[in-house]
Amino acid sequence: MNAPAAPHDDWTAREELAERMIPLIGALKRERDVVTSLHGHRLLGLSATGIVEMHDRVAQLGHRQLAVDDTLTVLDAVHELAPGASSLDLARLVEGHAESGLPLDVYVAEVLAPAVGAVAAAPTDVVLYGFGRIGRLLARILIAHTGGGSGLRLRAIVVRRGAENDLVKRASLLLRDSVHGRFAGSVTVDEDAEQIIANGTRIQVVYSDDPATIDYTAYGIHDAIVVDNTGRWRDEAGLSRHLESKGVARVLLTAPGKGALKNIVHGINDDTIDPDDRIITAASCTTNAITPVLKAIDEAYGIVRGHVETVHSFTNDQNLIDNFHSGDRRGRSAVLNMVITETGAAKAVARALPELEGKLTGSAIRVPTPDVSLAVLHLSLKRPAVRDELNDYLRRVSLHSKLRQQIDYVESPEVVSTDFVGSHRAGIVDGLATIATDTDVVLYVWYDNEYGYSCQVIRVLEVMAGSHPIVLPQRREVTLHG
Repeated sequence: MNAPAAPHDDWTAREELAERMIPLIGALKRERDVVTSLHGHRLLGLSATGIVEMHDRVAQLGHRQLAVDDTLTVLDAVHELAPGASSLDLARLVEGHAESGLPLDVYVAEVLAPAVGAVAAAPTDVVLYGFGRIGRLLARILIAHTGGGSGLRLRAIVVRRGAENDLVKRASLLLRDSVHGRFAGSVTVDEDAEQIIANGTRIQVVYSDDPATIDYTAYGIHDAIVVDNTGRWRDEAGLSRHLESKGVARVLLTAPGKGALKNIVHGINDDTIDPDDRIITAASCTTNAITPVLKAIDEAYGIVRGHVETVHSFTNDQNLIDNFHSGDRRGRSAVLNMVITETGAAKAVARALPELEGKLTGSAIRVPTPDVSLAVLHLSLKRPAVRDELNDYLRRVSLHSKLRQQIDYVESPEVVSTDFVGSHRAGIVDGLATIATDTDVVLYVWYDNEYGYSCQVIRVLEVMAGSHPIVLPQRREVTLHG
């Protein structure tokens, strides 16, 4: 498939190939509701330069070097086949075709057969209750996913009015982000209608401090899923107040829930979501990051016990400079100190993986970085592990298994935390940092505690709405030795 006439180190030639990809990527999304990506990194909306850079980026993160002309060839074949609504990883299609030995049209038709004739899900209204760090990232993702009026539709945000120019300030925070960069597109306001307009999506801004008294139907919103980003209510009694408002069908909490509420980690226990569940939670960013890796390790080696040490970026509940705080140590300056604090993430793993009940302990250190955290998993296993064998297993899990949307794998001696800003995965195993001594193993798992977690929340939302797309190539069983 390689084209010798277009050398891969020629940037201009690669850009020209990428330019030919752009209309195909756009047409597949608009006409077929097909989302294309490279190892989970979406291509829609990227410039030619961005597409070339993405090819280099996935290689820098440890994946096989991918030629732009190979990607274009596969993309042409996909466009010709015209599959239905789905999520297609072009990098895996390229690699799969190379391994298959089949003619390209035969291979693509075989692998994409489940998507032929697939139709987009019916629209589901979504309301974001709270518009902080996670709320605004969820808005960005939802807006980027909008197409043809199907699937999840962001209809409103609910906030407390903070100032006379509140609407303009909220829009500005959506447009500009010091960590994640500028919003990809246009953000304006309609002050008369109290709406933010982002890439043509009209988002109603509702001002309220009581989740039980809002009439969403007055804004044309019906049977909505309310995503509570505030963290003010964690139990069924508090979150049930949302269900008292007109137009609300279900509630999703972006934090660990209390009591009997289902704590869902997508990829692990999202199959337990029942259509009759009115309130569920998406657990925490750390729980989402470590649970898939722990699941993979437990399946291959068996976990006897373990300790999770989280090196976590500071969050808004800490102080910029020393001041009173109800929590231990959190009153000290977040930008000047490492702060030892508590985490419930290790215990929360058992809510999604009952087989690890009582086997894990955990602690956390808040550090002076604004985003991307690191979980250090020190595990005692039932069977001895060899470092290279363990890493190869986790690499294959990240590429082919049922956990491939959750786990990424990297082997680079140069990566640092900022390299993982914007990662779509729940956690990224740093293979070069792995330590294995007989039955004792130490794993280092990076995670964008804002964006990676937000992607997991969206996946849970899609399951709740019945709109999670077919992901192709389909996953396959990954075992330790094959």
